[in-house]
Amino acid sequence: MEETPLQRMELLIQKEGIERLKQACVMVVGVGGVGSYATEALARCGIGTLILVDGDTVAISNLNRQIHATYETLHQSKTKVMKERIETYRKDCHIICHDIFYNADQNELLFQQPVDFVVDAIDTMSSKLELIRYCVEHKIPFISSMGMANRMDPTKIEITDLMKTNYDPVAKIMRNLVRKNKIKGKIPVLFSTEQPMTQAVIVNENGATRKQKMPPASSPFVPSAAGLAAASYAVRVILNQK
Repeated sequence: MEETPLQRMELLIQKEGIERLKQACVMVVGVGGVGSYATEALARCGIGTLILVDGDTVAISNLNRQIHATYETLHQSKTKVMKERIETYRKDCHIICHDIFYNADQNELLFQQPVDFVVDAIDTMSSKLELIRYCVEHKIPFISSMGMANRMDPTKIEITDLMKTNYDPVAKIMRNLVRKNKIKGKIPVLFSTEQPMTQAVIVNENGATRKQKMPPASSPFVPSAAGLAAASYAVRVILNQK
């Protein structure tokens, strides 16, 4: 058997599975701690088209937990450096970059081609809600990442429906928003059962928001594990699609 880049993956999912992944299009919204690792795994398992959405650039504080963050990529577009990274090991992946922060006004632009799966790795609650709403209303398979900051244990990550989550402040906010906005349908999420620590250290006194003044703590363990779990879930859903 001739050695190929996807040989070990093919042993798992057979040639038919590899072909299905090559024909698939996955959108990752938010290419940070969770999203960068999800994108990496999706690319390495053979997804044919990746749409990357993020208006941010690589910051020095990203170096501890984002796979595309290096001293060489500082201050560059996260989607651009992720694309360049993938192209060092994939010659056949079509990568579309949108250097924008997601909001509902961009749905027409982002979904102008069929999308088989969406990974939501957005930090902003209002944008996360709008992306969930769009996917539910248009019956696009997706998974939404809840809070992964302020935690240390990657083994506490689970995949479940939003309404079955606990211990997660982000999930609590999202449950309330979903009920308030009367969004009906299953909402698969990644969340951690680990009780988060409280981060109250003022890092930037001039920050305009509480998050800027007291940014969440974050380890290399939990966001990356969440990203890998999201990619695994996406691939399994795609392979099981009729």
